[in-house]
Formats: sequence, C-alpha cells, structure tokens
Amino acid sequence: MLVVLFASFMDLLDVTIVTVAAPDIAADLNASEAQLQWTVAAYTLALGSGLITGGRIGDAYGRRRVFLVSLALFAVASAACAMAPTAGALIALRAVQGLAGGFMVPQVFGIIRSSFPPAAMAKAFGAYGAVQGLAAVAGPLLGGALVDADLWGLGWRTIFWINIPVALVALALGSRVLPESTAGGTTRLDVIGAVLSAAAVVLVLLPLVQGRDWGWPWWGWALLVSGLVLLGGFVAYERRVAGRGGQPILDPALLTVRPFTAGLAASVLFFGALASFFLVLSIYLQSGTGRSAWATGLVILPYAIGSMLTAGAGVALAAKAGRVLLVTGSLTLAASQALLWLLVRDGGTPGYWPMAGALFLGGLGLGLAAPILVNVVLAGVPGHHAGAAGGVLSTVTQIGGAAGIAVLGTVFFNALGTPAATADAPALFGHGLAQVMPWQVAAYLLATLAMLALPRTSATQNPGTSSS
Repeated sequence: MLVVLFASFMDLLDVTIVTVAAPDIAADLNASEAQLQWTVAAYTLALGSGLITGGRIGDAYGRRRVFLVSLALFAVASAACAMAPTAGALIALRAVQGLAGGFMVPQVFGIIRSSFPPAAMAKAFGAYGAVQGLAAVAGPLLGGALVDADLWGLGWRTIFWINIPVALVALALGSRVLPESTAGGTTRLDVIGAVLSAAAVVLVLLPLVQGRDWGWPWWGWALLVSGLVLLGGFVAYERRVAGRGGQPILDPALLTVRPFTAGLAASVLFFGALASFFLVLSIYLQSGTGRSAWATGLVILPYAIGSMLTAGAGVALAAKAGRVLLVTGSLTLAASQALLWLLVRDGGTPGYWPMAGALFLGGLGLGLAAPILVNVVLAGVPGHHAGAAGGVLSTVTQIGGAAGIAVLGTVFFNALGTPAATADAPALFGHGLAQVMPWQVAAYLLATLAMLALPRTSATQNPGTSSS
C-alpha cells in the first residue's frame, strides 16, 4: 500500500505543482503564452490518453511489471523535465511524463483490488483518497516553497527533481513487496483506436491554444475541422471493432446510455473549468498582484482545505444523495467563481482574506462533487459496461482538463492584450481573470444541467473508480 501511495502522490502532485511555478518557467525559458498552456495541458492530455490502454496492458502482462516500468519512466521523464533547455523540450517531456502516469495509475487500482480482501478494500481506497487530498494541499504549497527557496540556484526545476527520491524509494520497495497479478483471459489492445482518439484531440486543441500566436490563419481552422472529422472517424472505427467482437476503447453501445452521455458532458465541463482555473489564477496572483510563489500557494491553500472538509461527507452520502451532492457542489463552485469576478472586475488588488474566502467556498463545492462524479454516472450504466464506462469517463476528465486549459487559457491571454486593460499590472491581469470568470460560471451551470440527467445515487460495485 505504501508503494502505490508513494507513486500516486507523485503523480497527483505533478498535476498541481506546475501551475504555481508557471510564471517562473515562462520567464526562465522565454515561453510564450501558448507554450505555458501546453506545459500544463500536455501532461493531462497524455495522462488521459494512456489510462485505458495502460490498464489493459497491465491486465495482460502483469500489473506489477507495468507499474514498476511506468514508475521508472516517470522518474526519468521528471529528471529530463528538470533539465529541459527550452519550452518546447519541456512540453514534449511533460507529455512523456503524463503518458508514464497514464500507464501507472490504472495499475494502482488493479494492485489494490488484487491484494486486499473485500473487507479491507474500502479502507485501502480511503487511504488513496486521503493521499489525493494531501497532494492537492501539498502541490501549491510545495511548489511555491521550492520556487522561492531557489535551492542550489535551480529555481522551478526543483519541482521536478523532487520526484526522483520519491520514485527511487517506491521502486526499491516495490521490486521487493508488490505482488504480480493479471486479469486472466484474453486482452486485446485497441492500438489504432488509441492513436486515432489522441490524434483527433490534439488536432482540435492545437489551433485553440496556438491560434493567437499564429494569428488565427485559415489553416488553423482547417486543423480544427480535421480534428472533428477524425473524431467522427474514430467513432466509426470503434463501431467496426465492436461489431467484430473486439475490445474498443469506446464501446459505441455506451453512447446510447443517457446517464453516460450526460456524464461525459458534465465531466468535460466540470473538469475543464477546474483545470484552467488554477493556471490563470496562479498567473494573476504572481504577475498581476506581485505575490511570490509561496504566497500564491498560501492563497490557494483554503481551496484545498475546503475540498478536504467536504470530500469525506460527499463520499459517505453519495449512496443516498449522489445527484443532489453533485448539483450542490457544481452550483457552489459557480457561486465561488462569481464572487471572484466581483473581487477582480474593478482592477484592484484583493486582500488575502477576501480571496481566501471565495476560494474556500469553491473548495467546499469541489469536495462535494469531484470525488463522486464518476461513480454517480456509473450507477446508470448496465453492470457489464461499468468497467469500460469508468475507464472512458476517467479519460474524459483528463481530456476535459486539457480542453479547458486550451479554451479558457486562450480567453485569459487574449484579454491581457485588449485595449480595455491598462498598463497597470493588477488592472491588466485582473481584467484577464475577470474575462475568464463568467465562462467558468457558465461551465459549472451547464455541468449542473447535465448532472440533472444522472442517477440519484452513486454506484457501489466499483470502488476506487472515482479516484481516477
């Protein structure tokens, strides 16, 4: 359990720790605004792309073996990120790091399920959830502390070097104590489907992120249309794979299940808003209000604390009131973003406590909704489709995060260059954040509408799926 928790902490930490260091990364590597977006989005996109395929490879070739290899690759990629000479190199290496995480995370759930009796499994997944909360708190604080400390003159690069001792300890222990397990039976990998889906998503996101730097040329729009066409081709290919008895990444039959399609929409909107928010907030707090990376982490801390306070209650009550909790959480997040808009819309510099109060409210909403969303969706999916649906939903949450960074990050950076903003930094970046907040509120409200089509209670037959 200690081994998989080490690895899970490291993976989850890398989702949040980079956002606090983003301004320093941009200054050191002379990264463009689009490259800064890709530094975060490349990781989440690659992580999502690897989840389903990684789970099936572990089922077929051994979860222990795949876990250790993926963990080693994650450590190597982390070291390479720490030595990245350019922004382009960092983006590519972050994608490798995310792909390694995408292969590693499914093995964590498989190892827990195969190593613990049913009576102890709930406690094991509870420990995993606690580590999620710890990583959420530690990410902004640790990232801020490391950047400000500037250990050995490494600056932001220490946020990647810190992964190495954690990975080495997990590898040393894991090679000794982890049991090997497989799913049994025949597992066929839908490699073509995985490539088609990843290529389609990249083609859609690339012009959205790079369009401003490119000047919105016609061929950028052509790439976007090509990506949408390729998504249609991916669905058609998956139908053929399912028709001949294969194991597609996305079973087309799931698209006819209303709770599942509503869950896909809710996941994209909910996690898209969430992922983009921390990137633009971190840039605003540091470049706009002049806060240090450590002070930025302290501002974000109430958000993580709020989510930890409500996450346990949300999980405990999901079996009785899952949909109510989701709707309440999403509406609470919308209210939090509306309060932030009121704080920054006049171009002033809000104090710590007003910002902390709005963020704490958002954290309360996040804790109610995020841990149970996938399991509530699964309650409306036929049992024989639950495993496949859980994998697809977990993947979509990551892709939704990358899409949110692409779209709302572009709204933020476009607003920084509009005449409505002044040369005064708080007003300039406050204007950018104020432009994003209404979109954030709209995303959570639309997610709420999608959640109304979900089952009233959560599924209980697939513990841990929501954690992915």
